[in-house]
Amino acid sequence: MDKMSLAVKTVLSKYATFSGRASRAEFWWWVLAVFLITLATQLIDAFLIAPALGFDVGAENAGQPLSMLFSLAILLPALAVAVRRLHDIGKSGWWLLLNLVPLIGSLILLWFYTRPGEETNQWGPPNPLC
Repeated sequence: MDKMSLAVKTVLSKYATFSGRASRAEFWWWVLAVFLITLATQLIDAFLIAPALGFDVGAENAGQPLSMLFSLAILLPALAVAVRRLHDIGKSGWWLLLNLVPLIGSLILLWFYTRPGEETNQWGPPNPLC
């Protein structure tokens, strides 16, 4: 099993588990998989679903039902893996609230996500899965 599918399987198996840790590789493979699937769902929405609903190809007002359903389905696992990634570097999941600070908050979180994990900390031993 390749690393991306292992990361996706791990994240989805811990669908709403906010405890524990997620390695840097697990987090970034998950992010890449979500990006690629989101791109695919948007293309399907634009070129197949919009015309089927009577809109022009890629029409902005056609909505994106498949993309919206996918985003809704991965909301909890995306939040959970982000919290577990913060745990891996010794931070509380509450640091995700930095997303509420425009631009600067997201940049700080991006920097956190790129940091290497710590040895055993209060959230347990490192996760060697990916």
